[in-house]
Amino acid sequence: MSGTPGEDVTEGDVAGEDVFGEDVAAGAQAAVRTPGAAYAADSPDTPDTPDTPDAPDPRTESPRRGRPRSAAADTAIIEAVLRMIEDGVSIGELSMEGIAREAGVGKATVYRRWPGKSALMLDVMRSLDTDVPPPAGVSVRDDLVGIIEFLRIRGLAKRNSALLRTVVTHVKAQPALWREYHETVVQARREVLLSVLRRGRERGEVRTDRDIDLLADLFVGPVLSRAVLHEWADLPEGLAEEIVDTVLDGVRPRG
Repeated sequence: MSGTPGEDVTEGDVAGEDVFGEDVAAGAQAAVRTPGAAYAADSPDTPDTPDTPDAPDPRTESPRRGRPRSAAADTAIIEAVLRMIEDGVSIGELSMEGIAREAGVGKATVYRRWPGKSALMLDVMRSLDTDVPPPAGVSVRDDLVGIIEFLRIRGLAKRNSALLRTVVTHVKAQPALWREYHETVVQARREVLLSVLRRGRERGEVRTDRDIDLLADLFVGPVLSRAVLHEWADLPEGLAEEIVDTVLDGVRPRG
């Protein structure tokens, strides 16, 4: 059976179910949709990204019928990507068809979730992230130490994980993806830090005559400098406490 130009959609992709019991007929329809604006063109090494000028507009299309999207399939697809990278498959060699085969799902099931490989890689990167632990809310200093310690540990993890470095490098090479990652994951972390600094201001522990974003940069700058700009620099235990105590000494209210 012929599919989208440049795609080999099998009978199993357009009729029946994959191993997670999804309605793959609906998934095949999703496979030929034009990707969203943020991912209008996949990276050059992904020839299997669908490109159908006359695809239905998802904003005006009636709701799809079929079984609900399977969370198990989401997990299987992301884990398949991680497994393939760990096995030595380069980002350039990854294809949506190969990922689907490794995950045990129909290719349409993958396209039903992500319009192309770059969008999928963004979620793969998110899967490797962990959230900043919620501040205890008792001590401003201790909460700041907890946040900076989280960044220190993540910096060490990136150094020690070839998998994480590979995924981060790919996403950083895609400006739209990197911006979305910052606007979601990174900004969420920053909001946690800003909330602690605002509480410090309310308690009279942090001065109010300086821009709060600048104050946030003073706390995270040293550890990010070592983790990102000077990857050979040490990230020793106790660094978070040293940074926080040094910066707090300078940003406490005067008089």
